[in-house]
Amino acid sequence: MLLALLEEHDAAIEARLIELGVRPIEVHAELRRALGTGEERLWDGILVTPRVRSVVGLAEKAAQDAEVEPVHLLDAIVYEGHGLASEILHRNGNIPQSRRVAG
Repeated sequence: MLLALLEEHDAAIEARLIELGVRPIEVHAELRRALGTGEERLWDGILVTPRVRSVVGLAEKAAQDAEVEPVHLLDAIVYEGHGLASEILHRNGNIPQSRRVAG
């Protein structure tokens, strides 16, 4: 999910990453290295895992009654605090512990 958010070059996403002390280009490169080329993974659509459900649920709460925006998904990935995407963000940024659910 984070890789897709970064590849969209959304201004709100890039602003939030900078606010968190994260350089988008470095996170993108690290995600690409960690995920590989993807050539061995063939599927249609998005795999809806428990973590995806959790992140989307957190994003929906953040959006309240508004439409979920990409920045809500990014904030949910940061806040959820688990998984490869969150680990890479926390490793590459200056994200306060208070921005995370899990340590």
